[in-house]
Amino acid sequence: MKILVINGPNLNFLGIREKGIYGTQDYKYLTDMIQSKAEETGCEIECFQSNHEGAIIDRLQEAYFDGTEGVVINPGAFTHYSYAIRDALASITLPKVEVHISDITKREEFRRISVTKVVCDHQIYGEGLEGYLMAIDFIIAKCQK
Repeated sequence: MKILVINGPNLNFLGIREKGIYGTQDYKYLTDMIQSKAEETGCEIECFQSNHEGAIIDRLQEAYFDGTEGVVINPGAFTHYSYAIRDALASITLPKVEVHISDITKREEFRRISVTKVVCDHQIYGEGLEGYLMAIDFIIAKCQK
């Protein structure tokens, strides 16, 4: 099984930015954790990160053609206003899970709005980095049905 994990703006700054909200583990820790999950499950999991909206859209569109069977996405701030990423997600008919490290329902008002959630099969928030592993498990279970 081939799963794509997309991380949006500032996720590459994990362990640097707002440690009280996002924790002290860095982005390499996250990608290593995901690769360990890939080995454990026998899945091929690619991690992709970009601070650029168009690059995220391009990668989502490539997923349609490259055999990707599920997408885990943390769109970062694009969650709240990127109808372009929302439309790219809507264009691909495969399981998709939106992930947020923090509990977006208990943060600033603008963070409670997700324009991308409605085109995903599931949303996970407030579980820290573990949320990514939960999202991968969700994708695997959905694909095995």
